[in-house]
Amino acid sequence: MKRSYEIQISEHLNQHRQMVFLSGPRQVGKTTLCTRLDTNGEYLNWDDQDNRALLIEGPRRVAEKTGLNVLGEKKKTIVFDEIHKYSRWKDFLKGFFDSYGSRSRIVVTGSSKLDVYKKGGDSLMGRYFPYRLHPFSVREIIDPHIHDQEIQTPKPLDSDSFSSLFTFGGFPEPFLKSDRRFYNRWRKLRQQQLFYEDIRDFTQIQEIHQLELMAEILQHQTGQLLNYSTLSKKIRVSVDTIRRWLITLNSLFYCFSIQPWHRNIPRSLLKQPKIFLWDWSMISDIGARTENFVASHLMKAVNWWTDNGYGEYGLYFLRDKDKREVDFLVTRDQTPWFLLEVKSGKSNSINRHLSYFQNCTKAMHAFQVSFAMDYVDMDCFSRSQPTIVPAKTLLSQLV
Repeated sequence: MKRSYEIQISEHLNQHRQMVFLSGPRQVGKTTLCTRLDTNGEYLNWDDQDNRALLIEGPRRVAEKTGLNVLGEKKKTIVFDEIHKYSRWKDFLKGFFDSYGSRSRIVVTGSSKLDVYKKGGDSLMGRYFPYRLHPFSVREIIDPHIHDQEIQTPKPLDSDSFSSLFTFGGFPEPFLKSDRRFYNRWRKLRQQQLFYEDIRDFTQIQEIHQLELMAEILQHQTGQLLNYSTLSKKIRVSVDTIRRWLITLNSLFYCFSIQPWHRNIPRSLLKQPKIFLWDWSMISDIGARTENFVASHLMKAVNWWTDNGYGEYGLYFLRDKDKREVDFLVTRDQTPWFLLEVKSGKSNSINRHLSYFQNCTKAMHAFQVSFAMDYVDMDCFSRSQPTIVPAKTLLSQLV
């Protein structure tokens, strides 16, 4: 299947001189996407022994090997995969871009956030634009051509595809196969690679089994307020260790956290975040998986809008000390845009907290998303007052 990101990255390479920094979870499709960008391009992977030896020799040797020292009419695409594992990767990229950027189109990919682990070296400021590759979503399956606007025209997704996406997750291989036995093997292997390869490569964490235990506990606490003290007692490590490990799991795209929005919210929570997984299929509880499914779609949308220059977007939740709560708030340029409450079943009554928080935040829209409703061919964003909308409709209008 064609990816929206393939179109996005191709447009960037044709229009801008800056390098593409493409990050995302392991097995989300980064390599496949990059090899489609240019059939005559060069793909260099730090995990390949021969490629590693070449990269260590420096930019000039790489240019010789890839033909950039030969006059040509077209720019060649050069993909550097997992190069952030190299201790001097920023120095290398700065030198390569400054010397050969005018003759090449450079893509840098990695299964961790590319600005976290390796410190020092010359700044790459102004030399790259970041993009975050997410799993498949409802809209991307319907139509990978995302129109040049934030909110898309609603389109239906067939029930089988929607069910497969919800059941097997949005990572390409398990979603496209939609086979339970393959999915079980794929999931087990991916977990092993994350904890026994990625953790080893990027961190100095020794207590891998305890970190695995924490990750398993998080599967059962998605969408709940995170209590660091309770977690530290269960795993028998300090609160500071829990915080560091969460940063690691976030950086390696195992999970992501959202913070409470507190501006103009009387008696709002200020600190406790909520945790969601990048792979919602790992969550056994249907209600929690439903909320995580929506959270992942919203996070993909705010990352896409931000990465493409529409503005600065954020994803939050709302909760006050009187236990009034709404699942999600999307902001645009630090201004509340729309609220969203998730319901897995049918209901004709709207959560009264939607109206309360819409009044507090002055958000333009407030939705109660129902997974039990059938698709309705109407624009959800045409309504300003709190409205019950089908998940299949609203998610088709995102990215």
